[in-house]
Amino acid sequence: MTSTVVKTGITIEYEVLGEGDPLLLVMGLGAQMVAWSDPFVFGLVDRGFQVIRFDNRDIGLSSKIDAPPPSTGRAFAGVIMRRFAKSAYLLGDMADDAAGLLDVLGVERAHVVGASMGGMISQELAIRHPQRVASLISIMSTTGSRRVGQPKLSLLAKLARTVDGGRDTYVERDIVTGRLISGSLFDATEARVLAERALARNFCPEGVLRQTAAIAASPDRTRALGKLTVPTLVVHGLEDPLVQPSGGLATTRAIPGARLLAFPDMGHNLPTARLAEVHEAIVETAARAGFRGRAASTI
Repeated sequence: MTSTVVKTGITIEYEVLGEGDPLLLVMGLGAQMVAWSDPFVFGLVDRGFQVIRFDNRDIGLSSKIDAPPPSTGRAFAGVIMRRFAKSAYLLGDMADDAAGLLDVLGVERAHVVGASMGGMISQELAIRHPQRVASLISIMSTTGSRRVGQPKLSLLAKLARTVDGGRDTYVERDIVTGRLISGSLFDATEARVLAERALARNFCPEGVLRQTAAIAASPDRTRALGKLTVPTLVVHGLEDPLVQPSGGLATTRAIPGARLLAFPDMGHNLPTARLAEVHEAIVETAARAGFRGRAASTI
């Protein structure tokens, strides 16, 4: 892993793995690059991609923004009603960070895979920098419309009790959160490994609150998504209570030619049992943009 300053002035921590067509992984709210599980990442490397993953601004080892975070209550209120949303930056700024990283790496075009908030950032990247996106994969995400993809209100009440706390309780709180938002295939052991890995790198709850505010304050992307021509895959779990399935359906409808892959036993997570199907769908989508790849190893 290494770091670089991109054209937005943000220092981005990143890692490049494998050889082949560049594929950029964009992680979600409060999640560091190491939240992409090894089976997911190396499954893509094995299929012929050069995988680039990075920490978004305000999380992990990338720049922290010098701005006061909203309170937990204010951040949650902004999620429910946009008029309460105030943010030091927007998802579009985070998309510009990603484009800046591609500049530094000399990557003209990349296949882009984003999860949750990362899907929102990836959509913004395709809207703002269409020439940089070869194919778009939006996972458990939404369009920014307040009419779709909203979290269940009962879930927000439960999450409010798991957000606040220090380093000592982070791992256990993260597992509780995982149980609340994931589907039938939630793996607590895997969740613990990923949470411990993240905690060892960085702990920045203020950044999570600022990222939450950025989501809430960013505009609806539906109309702009309708102008995209990039091959697009939308992946969503039908058990997702955080970004409800209507968000994935709306994304599919908004982007011309987009294809939907929905799993009945997946929530707001990427269960190991579904990774092979997700990998193959990503390869098929990238192939629509000219990717040739290679057969996955059976060893």
